[in-house]
Amino acid sequence: MKPRITLITLGVDDLNKSLAFYRDGLGLVTQGIVGEEFAHGAVVFFDLQAGLKLALWPRHSLAHDTGLPPSQRSAPGFALAHNVGTREEVDAVMEQARRAGATIVKPAQPAFWGGYSGYFQDPDDHLWEVAWNPQFDLAE
Repeated sequence: MKPRITLITLGVDDLNKSLAFYRDGLGLVTQGIVGEEFAHGAVVFFDLQAGLKLALWPRHSLAHDTGLPPSQRSAPGFALAHNVGTREEVDAVMEQARRAGATIVKPAQPAFWGGYSGYFQDPDDHLWEVAWNPQFDLAE
């Protein structure tokens, strides 16, 4: 398989609340909720970077589409990482997330691997790492 991840979909409990967190709180750009004319179709898309989008889709719609039972919130089995160019940017993004209503799981601090990072959870408990890694060369 050649990796071509183009969409990350997060199942959410309250689409409007999650939209407000990501759009108004974190400043991600979106057209808002689309697809409301379809049963189980209401969804929000954010462009993250070239070729990659983030989708927010109600948890019950995701379950309906897959045929799986609706999932409950649970301990995170994965984290999304947002890498920035400096330690100061880590602190700024963590503060922005806190002001937007995120739960700070681990305040930003020096990491064992030589960088600086912290973790927060969004309103649906999805885990995000905000990190500065001196070995990463970030394309702007």
